[in-house]
Parts: sequence; structure tokens; C-alpha cells
Amino acid sequence: MKVVITGGAGMLGRRLALRLLSSAELVGPDGNLETIDKLVLFDAFEPVEPLPDDPRVEVVTGDICDSAAVDALIDSETDGVFHFAAIVSGGAEANFDLGYMVNLQGGRNVLEASRRAGRCPRIVFTSSLAVYGGERSVDDTTALTPKTSYGVQKAIGELLINDYTRKGFVDGRTLRLPTIVVRPGKPNSAASGFASSILREPLQGNAAVNPVNRDTRMLILSPGRAVQGFIDIHNADSDMLGSNRAVMMNGISPSIGEMLDALRGCAGDAVADRVRDEPDTMVQSIVDAWPWYADGARARALGMEPDASVGEIIKSFINDELGGAFLI
Repeated sequence: MKVVITGGAGMLGRRLALRLLSSAELVGPDGNLETIDKLVLFDAFEPVEPLPDDPRVEVVTGDICDSAAVDALIDSETDGVFHFAAIVSGGAEANFDLGYMVNLQGGRNVLEASRRAGRCPRIVFTSSLAVYGGERSVDDTTALTPKTSYGVQKAIGELLINDYTRKGFVDGRTLRLPTIVVRPGKPNSAASGFASSILREPLQGNAAVNPVNRDTRMLILSPGRAVQGFIDIHNADSDMLGSNRAVMMNGISPSIGEMLDALRGCAGDAVADRVRDEPDTMVQSIVDAWPWYADGARARALGMEPDASVGEIIKSFINDELGGAFLI
């Protein structure tokens, strides 16, 4: 079984790759578990963190906007595709043309390459709660009315997945994610990136900036839960998904103040006091367009569970990324 991960050098792509290499199986086109014998990681950049020396792994550097490169990537042997490659929210809002080129045309390239290959692979498209338009509470029936270019691009991608699946070109599925916390590594241009920074940086001895009101709530999910969600939706029975291929992943909904209180409870005052408030109206306006609460019955039916608490998320980050210790 050949599996392709676009954006494979990124945080989620790399973690999914490691999980797939350890489990070594995914559901194939016939609905049965198959052994993964080739895993291709495609990205615009070389992986920052080393990957295992494994004969099943191939790293390919290229541009998701280059249709010829994507055609060479997804061929008649490809059974599964996880599409992560994207310009994130703040970047897509700041650069309108680049956002549409990468997030829309890049997604089209993946779908067209899969269509031309003629194998009807399972494609998992990564979407976001940014597809909603300011509702405080959302469920599986809430209309998509995005208020950012990034949200629009993700909503269009979801519809394309539905249509290409309806036509029988692919067996597509979409996982609509909350904000992923705690993201390791360096900050990115995502408007939501501060939600990780205000936890990650203080634990590593660094100052951090909170750009939003502390009463602001965010739906959050740990990287580990997200990776499991991608595997679950890939393996889900196609008939169970029906004509709407999008599944909204549930998260927990703390306020920023509650997140910082959890940091204080886990790591103490000296760590929590490294966060200072510096209001940013642009970030606040983007975050205000995202829902605070989600009730995803379809996700629950597929066995997808959110984290238990912010404290659990913080402790997992300390254990998984910091070797069980943080800087006081």
C-alpha cells in the first residue's frame, strides 16, 4: 500500500508519518486493512526534524502548485493521500493571491492527479473551524459562512472533496479541525499560533505575548488527538459518511484566561508570569470569527474524542516534547 502525505515535513504531517510507520496498516480501497509498504512525504521544504531510517519512507521536495510535480507524486499505485499542505490562516489573510494559489489550486492539483491516476484513492483533506462565520456554537448542521479568505478556501476544498467523491474520482473525506495546541517548534503565521506560544514558550523559559482578550474562548485539540482523528476518518466506512464527507472534530473550549490558569497550575507562577498581554486588533478580529463551542455528533459516532482538559494537554506536551521537564 502506497500512502502520500502532502505537507509531510510539517508538525502534523511528520507526526502522522511516525504513527503510520509504527502501526504499519491502514484501510485500503477494498475496505480491508493493508500493510503500508511505501510512505511518501511531500513538502516545499526538507524536514527540520530527522525521520527514521526506514526503507518505506521517501521524502520528495516540490511545489503543491506544480501540477506536474503532484502528478508524479500521486500515481496508479497510490491508495491513500493525507493533504496537509497549506498556507495557514494569518498568511492566507495577509497574502490573498498566495492563499488561493496554495490552498485552492494546490488542493485541485491533488484531486486532479488522483482522478487521472484512476485508482480512486482515499483522500483525507484537512479543513478548519474557520469555515464558520462567527457563531459561538456550531454543530454538524451549521452553515459554512467563513469570514476570512482562509476559511473560504477551506470551505471550497470541502465542497470539491464532496463533488470528486460523488463523481467516483476519489473516496474523499474531510476532517475539520479546532486549533491545535500545543504545537512544538517555532511560531508560524497562523492567527491561532499564539494559543500554542503562550503555553510552549513559558515552559521553555521564554517570554510570550497574548494578543487577545483573556475572556476569548478557543476550541483546542492536542496534536496526538488530531493525528488519531486523521487515521480514524481515513479508515471510516465510506457508506457511513454519506454524501457529506466532512466531519467536525470536537475539542475543549477554554478561555485564554483559563488556559493560563492551567499553565500556572501545572508549572507555577514563575512560568505563567512570562506571558504578557499585547492586544492585536487584527488577530482578535480573526479569532472572534471562530466558534467557541462545537457539538460534532458525526465525530463521536466515529469514536473521535477530545482531550479531557487543558492540564492534560500541557502535561502531554511536557512529557512528549520537553522530556518531562520545563524551565522554572
